[in-house]
Amino acid sequence: QVSPVESGGGLVQAGDSMRLTCVASGHLFSTYAMAWFRQAPGKEREFVAAIGWLARNVDYDDSVKGRFIISRDNDKNTVYLQMNSLKPEKTAVFYCAARRRGIGCRQGEYNYWGQGTEVTVSS
Repeated sequence: QVSPVESGGGLVQAGDSMRLTCVASGHLFSTYAMAWFRQAPGKEREFVAAIGWLARNVDYDDSVKGRFIISRDNDKNTVYLQMNSLKPEKTAVFYCAARRRGIGCRQGEYNYWGQGTEVTVSS
């Protein structure tokens, strides 16, 4: 199993960029599909992006396509979420998740979760 730990959140201005990092301790990281989800206060946790274990497959929610980029470095047990052209919105907690199979977009498909990192985009 793996244990994801997110970092890189904080306060950013609308239109700016931010990169989130998730380091997953454990064995065989390269065999896990990884994903980012986000949850705003009072809302359901929603899918943001996912990447397959060899990075050949990626998927994005329509709301972030063209602005966010998910990538991974298997040598460092790390997955990144580059967020560009950020839109002003309420604070959201971004979670990193892992699963042993292919990429998915439902939170129930992921077995291992980090504690999250908070992102606030101010206008």
